[in-house]
Amino acid sequence: MGTGTWREWTAEDASEWLSAPGADDDKYRRGVLGVITGSPDYPGAAVLGVEAAHRTGVGMVRFTGPRAVRQAVITARPETVGVAGRVQAWLLGSGMDSSHRSFLLAGELQHALASGEPTVLDAGGLDLVGSHTAPTVITPHSRELANLLNERDVLTSVEEVDADPPGWAERAAQHLQVAVLLKGSVTHVCDPAGTRLTVTAATHWLASAGTGDVLGGIVGALAATHHDRLMTDATAITRLAATAAYIHGQAARRASAAWDGGPVTALDVAQAIPPVIGGLLRR
Repeated sequence: MGTGTWREWTAEDASEWLSAPGADDDKYRRGVLGVITGSPDYPGAAVLGVEAAHRTGVGMVRFTGPRAVRQAVITARPETVGVAGRVQAWLLGSGMDSSHRSFLLAGELQHALASGEPTVLDAGGLDLVGSHTAPTVITPHSRELANLLNERDVLTSVEEVDADPPGWAERAAQHLQVAVLLKGSVTHVCDPAGTRLTVTAATHWLASAGTGDVLGGIVGALAATHHDRLMTDATAITRLAATAAYIHGQAARRASAAWDGGPVTALDVAQAIPPVIGGLLRR
């Protein structure tokens, strides 16, 4: 099904999308990420995404997700701001179930989308794609992508997506008119303009619960930091998503190396983000 050539995203590519703060930067210039994620059933998704966003170097994280989750987030990362205010990008949906969305939560999500800011849609926020026009990237795994496409009358199955990830990622990008980051042992990142990038997993220990939430936090942080460019460059969010996937994989590799190549948890991956970014900046 795929129609184009895919290019592997490298350390050199990723380093071009990273920068250290300068003397004139403050927390607002470094970007403010708004986060509406998690649920009483999956509070850890919110904690992990916020942890990853902070460790990616965003200037501020505002968490305005479910009240029952907010205390867990602020306990884990007390620098998180728990009230609404100015944001420059949104991370929505991780750890949520779209079929159990309260009226209040639905309103908060729609308010975020109406802001027109760059948006990362994950897990329980994927169904919101197409309800706004801001630069957007969706971050599904194969089952989530199959379900999303079936809901939009593009019939497929998990088995079909697994058999042809690049083809189905491209088809989703064209049909939904957003950037797509399809997670897997090889992550495929593409957009309607024809950008086609791959990121090969640095370790398969990433196949564990919560690591996708960490990836969402990285993408969201980079989107907030690069807000101005995202508003003028249609393919920038695709390259930022590939950069996030590269950082994610390298953080997992580094975390595993600390345990002699052994297994890692999602929190291990999040905590290994800063040295990976530091190494890329030195390039």
